[in-house]
Amino acid sequence: MGAHRKPRAGLLDSPTARRGVVGLGAAALSATLLSQTARADEPGGTGDPAADAATAIEGARERAEAAGERAAEVKEQVDELFREAGTATQRYNAAKERTEEQQRSADELVEAAAEAAERVNEARRDLGRYATAQYRHGRVSETATLLLMNDPQQWFDTTHVLGRAGDRQQLALDDYVERRGEAELKRAEAAGALEDLEERQRELQEQKEEVQGKLATARDLLAGLTEEEAEELAELERLETAEAERLAEEQRQREEAERREREEAERAARRTAEREAAEEAARAEAAQAAPAAESGSGSSASSGSGSAGSGSAGSTDAGASGTGSGSDTGVSTRAEQAIAHARAQLGKPYVWGATGPDSYDCSGLTQAAWRAAGVELPRVTWDQVNAGTRIARADLRPGDLVFFYSDISHVGLYIGDGQMIHAPRPGTNVRVESISVMPFHSAVRPG
Repeated sequence: MGAHRKPRAGLLDSPTARRGVVGLGAAALSATLLSQTARADEPGGTGDPAADAATAIEGARERAEAAGERAAEVKEQVDELFREAGTATQRYNAAKERTEEQQRSADELVEAAAEAAERVNEARRDLGRYATAQYRHGRVSETATLLLMNDPQQWFDTTHVLGRAGDRQQLALDDYVERRGEAELKRAEAAGALEDLEERQRELQEQKEEVQGKLATARDLLAGLTEEEAEELAELERLETAEAERLAEEQRQREEAERREREEAERAARRTAEREAAEEAARAEAAQAAPAAESGSGSSASSGSGSAGSGSAGSTDAGASGTGSGSDTGVSTRAEQAIAHARAQLGKPYVWGATGPDSYDCSGLTQAAWRAAGVELPRVTWDQVNAGTRIARADLRPGDLVFFYSDISHVGLYIGDGQMIHAPRPGTNVRVESISVMPFHSAVRPG
């Protein structure tokens, strides 16, 4: 997540970008000069049109430069805040997973403790029946005494009731003590799990507050821009997008050229292999035909045998080709399904921590897309980057996951031609964008 823009270094290297900046500055300067010239005769002017114009030009230039510098400074700060918020969002997602897992564990342990307590109550009721029977005979039983004590083991250590009790009562006593010990153990485990859950919840709240704090700071910075500074910021973003698209187009052209070269090399290799196979077949046929001509028989049989051998080889090649195509088709079909699902989400808003269906963060979108193709991915980018086969950037295919930044805090779904579908950052929607808009880290092919 985050604005996920590349560093500004080199942004204005292209002629198109430089013309854009010059054009924006010239337009702003012209508008300011017209305004200043119109007020040249107002109080405060020198009365010298040339001097007033020069003063107006200098003032307008300074204001334009200040606005541009302020816009660039704010953009750098906002981009960094969004990137940090993206990292914090991944930490939040991971903490949320841990919290949900701990909640399930705590629920199971609490339930187990309740079941153990019920078993203790059952054993207590059994002992109660013995105590009642003994009471009816006019004496307080050792069993009743046991029930009234907080520490049964201490009572066992100081008396020898087990030796004096009947067999059935002995079994009931043993069962009661065992079940009471189990219940105490389960209660302790449940208490520990609840303490861990509270810690996870505190961690989750801290991550949530960190994300919200960074986003709030970014919003405040943007809200504090003047109209001119906001225009400069919008122009900077437009130039970055144009530069990313130019780089993406260059990448697409390189990939297309490499693809054509590979196809041509494969065709040349096939032609060479076919020519060599034909020459070998001709030599083999000639070798078989020579003795056949001397004997005056077997020529047609030799020819038929040669034809059969040729047909068999062709069948083997076709079968091998079919197997490879089938495997590729399986991967391609899943990738197409993932891309189709991602395309259906275009225009939906980015919401940090969201996994759909109405909104997404970056890893929530890629997880949902591949889930629609029958492949379950982990929740966070740091785990998704290990959920498949690592792929070089030059070998990217549609459906691959592309990761960005040194801390792997953003992910998108590659769709070909240097483009991806991703959920960029708060305030934006799921969209198609060049993979060159942010620093590339790695790529993974799921499935």
